[in-house]
Amino acid sequence: MTRNPATRTIALRLLTVPLVLWALATLVFVALRFLPGSPATSLAAGGASDQSAEQITANADQISESLGLSQPLPVQYLTYLGDLIRGDFGSSYFGGNDVLSLLRSALPATIELTVAAMLAAVVIGGVSGLVAALRKDTPVDTGIRAAATVTFSLPWFALGVLGIVVFGVWLGWLPVLGRLPNRLEYEPLTNFVLLDAVLQDRPELIWPWIQHLILPAATLALSTAGFITRIVRASVLEVLGDDFVRTAQMKGLGEGQVVRKHVLRNASLPIITVLGLQFGTLLGGSTVTETVFSYPGVGVLLVDAVLQRDYPVVQGAALAIALLFVLVNAAVDVLYLVLDPRLGKS
Repeated sequence: MTRNPATRTIALRLLTVPLVLWALATLVFVALRFLPGSPATSLAAGGASDQSAEQITANADQISESLGLSQPLPVQYLTYLGDLIRGDFGSSYFGGNDVLSLLRSALPATIELTVAAMLAAVVIGGVSGLVAALRKDTPVDTGIRAAATVTFSLPWFALGVLGIVVFGVWLGWLPVLGRLPNRLEYEPLTNFVLLDAVLQDRPELIWPWIQHLILPAATLALSTAGFITRIVRASVLEVLGDDFVRTAQMKGLGEGQVVRKHVLRNASLPIITVLGLQFGTLLGGSTVTETVFSYPGVGVLLVDAVLQRDYPVVQGAALAIALLFVLVNAAVDVLYLVLDPRLGKS
């Protein structure tokens, strides 16, 4: 019986997911152990300004022993992998909260932010790139390319601070911190605000949530949109030069029909590749953006944990972000086969 090539391609892609996660878990584990400072020292010194250096060192040694950090690195590593295989991500050194519970609380906010930013980037970048390609070498094309270069070149923290100053401080149009106003009582059910607003019949949550989402999502979207603009323009221009497009034009089809029926579908594959990669970039950028806007997602959780040397939280947050990135790229591979089934026959 002949196996379906497309099914084999998807299966092979999914089989790489555990390998990627294992490689990342190993890198994060090693990197954390080589950072200066240790969680034991932070715990020993925390809140006790009257302790001598000798007392702090003695307490740190005891804490290291209790946390298993005094064991040889290979032993710690094997213990960590064994816990991961059992689905045990451990508990925070600071507060004792279960890492999975912390991720369940923070991950929805990051997903909301990343998806909103990606949708905005696709709309802005896709439309502007298409317009630039159809108006090649005109002032419109030049202006769009210049704007795309500027937005793509600016770092996220600079765009975030600029948005806070202009729209939050000067104009006062948008809130600049948090995910929801403090005045609103919100008991998360899924911790996806829009979904909870529907499930709990609380429409008053939706608009304040959108207001708090606009600035951080726009910060991520603008930089990504600039890159998407350039890719869409290049892909569309390449397809516009193909023979089948010229044939369609000679048959009398209007520009709109040619673009919809012939250009967009054939230009979509390289664009989808970029979107898959940019989703990962947005996940990484959310760490910076969430910190700037005090947005309570995995990014803020990760930064705080790194500063405290909270190893279990850092490792769990990094794996959660990596898993999202790998799954999105696997979905992109499947979408390839849907848009062009010939790829599965090779």
